[in-house]
Amino acid sequence: MLKGRIIKALSGFYYVEHDGSVYETRARGKFRKTQETPLVGDFVTFQIENESGGYINEIHERKNSLIRPPVANIDQLLVTMSMKSPDFNFYLLDRFLAYAEAHDMEPVIVITKKDLDDDPAKHEEIREVYDGIYPVHFTDQEHIGEDLKGIFRDRLSVLAGQSGVGKSTLLNTLVPDLGLDTGEISFALNRGRHTTRHVELVRTGGGLIADTPGFSTIEFTDIDKYNIKYCFPDFNEYSASCKFRECSHINEPKCGVKAAVASGDLTGSRYSSYLAIHQEIENRKERY
Repeated sequence: MLKGRIIKALSGFYYVEHDGSVYETRARGKFRKTQETPLVGDFVTFQIENESGGYINEIHERKNSLIRPPVANIDQLLVTMSMKSPDFNFYLLDRFLAYAEAHDMEPVIVITKKDLDDDPAKHEEIREVYDGIYPVHFTDQEHIGEDLKGIFRDRLSVLAGQSGVGKSTLLNTLVPDLGLDTGEISFALNRGRHTTRHVELVRTGGGLIADTPGFSTIEFTDIDKYNIKYCFPDFNEYSASCKFRECSHINEPKCGVKAAVASGDLTGSRYSSYLAIHQEIENRKERY
């Protein structure tokens, strides 16, 4: 038995990398009974039947997975936003960041098209909100991806961000042989257009990145309103001084988070994003 990682899935075949070689495998029939489907990024145990092929016997426990693109065991999510066209939006960025936190992916903020809105005050405002919470990288048409060197080593990365922010352009720059259509494939999470496009992990900067522009919309379908506060790590420092241990930072008195917002220690935009997502989750529960 060998252990490896699935780097590509195509037409019922799973391409597993082990010790520098890639083996074409199929999943054992038992996975149909357990309704398990191997995903790109999965660590698996497999056996060789001939020189280049064999069968997957076991899928190791995942730390996370996405539906579209179908990738497992993601280390970091490159949350991509543009300064212009579409305009930068704090709330949209916070949605992706909270989603990454909820699914055990480390977010990295990548701001594209810096040259289209080269206002230093706006760039500084973004840095002030997120510095110390997440890495923030600015990139422009002339220097796409240059600021990202070194962040991929020993990690599996996936891109995310609304349509039109330049995810495909960024990916093509990071992996020049890819030749992705920069019109962008619209991968929606949990809904949206179906696509037969397969996903493959490709090497860049000493790590792996999924060869897809990732996803552009998210829904908080599997997160409850009591846990969403933990997806805002900048709240932690202040929630320690909340009067109530289970404080939701909304209506309770003597709330450390609300006090931090009032004093300016915690950014108002982050708190507003939290309230909006919390309300969305609450509305969903009522609807169902």
